[in-house]
Amino acid sequence: MKVENVLNADNYLGETPVWSPSEQTLLWVNCEQPAELIRWHPASGKVDRWPMPKRIGGFVLAGNGKALVVLSDGVYDFDLTSAELTLRAASPLDPIIPLHECVTDRQGRLWVGGFDHNFFTDRGSSQAIYFRLDGDKLTPVIEGITVANGLAFSPDGRTIYAGDSPRRRVDQWDLDPADGSVSNRRPFVTFADDDPGHIDGATVDAEGGYWIAAVGAAEVRRYTPDGKLDRTIELPFSNPTKPAFGGPDMKTLYITSTRMAINVDHPGYGANGPLYACSPGETGVADTLYSES
Repeated sequence: MKVENVLNADNYLGETPVWSPSEQTLLWVNCEQPAELIRWHPASGKVDRWPMPKRIGGFVLAGNGKALVVLSDGVYDFDLTSAELTLRAASPLDPIIPLHECVTDRQGRLWVGGFDHNFFTDRGSSQAIYFRLDGDKLTPVIEGITVANGLAFSPDGRTIYAGDSPRRRVDQWDLDPADGSVSNRRPFVTFADDDPGHIDGATVDAEGGYWIAAVGAAEVRRYTPDGKLDRTIELPFSNPTKPAFGGPDMKTLYITSTRMAINVDHPGYGANGPLYACSPGETGVADTLYSES
């Protein structure tokens, strides 16, 4: 399968690609160096960039030129026209555990995960949490996490997938669409200890396939809803961070990348940083706009 460099984005840590069906644009973040929200217009090639005052972990669209951005210390309302940034919900976590991963469920609720930097000195530390945004409060839902990654929701909105990168696994829970509560935790995907890939960002397709970036392994992998590896897309760059479907027919798979020092001896390490795309054949599911109702 042909995987193309569609934009030399020069990202240090590209993450959270989101397709906007109404604008026919792709937005994503460069988490740091520099921290910014980026919007690309494929039809014209135009690129818009909004600098952020601190590390940005991700964002979700809210419609009408609005977004919610997840900075290291909280969730902020962001106006894409005026670039006004307003704190909505402060993180209850210690500053050494920045907010990191985010996506909306099918009802439009925002879910956010953390990154426990204590892990670099204490491999047993797992003080990060997956939160659900309720109004202006971050409600803890899944605790005991080290590095939140792989967060996604099934097309019917009744299953949540949430991973922990250092633990090398993604679990799934039943999700109550009415109140956002979770239950019945069970294993979904595990990366073997000798796997060069690490769990990173994920998305789903219309058939319920779960696509996850194996950062360091130069692969995006698709798993069936019952957790079986269905196919692997080999990439010309080593560090994919998150896939997302987009394009007019939702059949283009966009993939962000990072130049972080992960598997630096891989022959594809020097090709990290751009935005890539391919056409795997499946159809994606557009992200739900954030909604407070």
